[in-house]
Amino acid sequence: MEVLPRPVVGVVGETASGKTSFSVALAHVLGGPDAAEIVSADAMQLYTGMDIGTAKATETERRGITHHQIDVLDVREEASVAAYQRQARADIRSIVSRGKFPLIVGGSGLYISAALDELDFPGTDPRLRAELEARAQTDGLDTLVAELADKDPVSAATIDTRNPRRVIRALEVVLLTGRSYTPVFPAHTSHFEPTLIIGVRREREALHAAIEERARKMFASGLLDETERLLAMGLDEGTTAKKATGYAEAIAVLRGEMSLEEAIESVAQGTRRLAKKQRTWFKRDPRIEWIDLTAAGEPGGAAVIDQLARETANRVRSLGGL
Repeated sequence: MEVLPRPVVGVVGETASGKTSFSVALAHVLGGPDAAEIVSADAMQLYTGMDIGTAKATETERRGITHHQIDVLDVREEASVAAYQRQARADIRSIVSRGKFPLIVGGSGLYISAALDELDFPGTDPRLRAELEARAQTDGLDTLVAELADKDPVSAATIDTRNPRRVIRALEVVLLTGRSYTPVFPAHTSHFEPTLIIGVRREREALHAAIEERARKMFASGLLDETERLLAMGLDEGTTAKKATGYAEAIAVLRGEMSLEEAIESVAQGTRRLAKKQRTWFKRDPRIEWIDLTAAGEPGGAAVIDQLARETANRVRSLGGL
């Protein structure tokens, strides 16, 4: 555990629940750009150019608040939660060292846990990784699966052995550490002290309406043009970025494989599934203090957000640092 002179604040929740508006409002109530900065915990917002499809906050929406861990990867690069953990924690320490409050904001559960929880990720060896990737190409994935089953039968029985990335990562960890590779699950033990985690949510009907509106707005705002630019930048060559909800559908529209209306509905369905997974992940964490932003989507919603931000800021200040 690291004890810091200012509290670390997590703002988590489902996609389209209102995290962005709330976190920026909270940062301003805490004192604005001179008093708070945001560290994104969204795996897909790490990618440069993936703006519309990931609902990345615009400069206007950020309202002058510095955001970290946004636009740090090329679409051809593979996102790594271990690398994110190192960089996000470095951001947190740097923000605190400058006398500000760090707000960790996002819906990617494992990335939130990587930043805030006591979690250790085994290291990597680029040379070994390259060797395993080459073997998968020349000898076939089944050969690596068989080796994993021999060296680590528990992992071989639990991971998706049809996924080359997971098989290669599991075997890499076993060969590097001599220990079994098992999927990482958070124990809900905070790495930083003090830590306050706020969960934002909306009633399901309101959330689904917001998701539908977001899906339509993405295409109306230029998702197809954005996807064309990303394809020119190598989107198809990457392993992680192209899996973001919305881009596969946009590619299908561009290739004439799906109509615009079909794509919108597919994006909305995929986003609802994602929201359900996020809800399940965060419900398991007993530390989260929940606030309801359903009314934020109604007339006068900005006032609702501001009031909840003021109440939360009082909770932050009660933890010290001022």
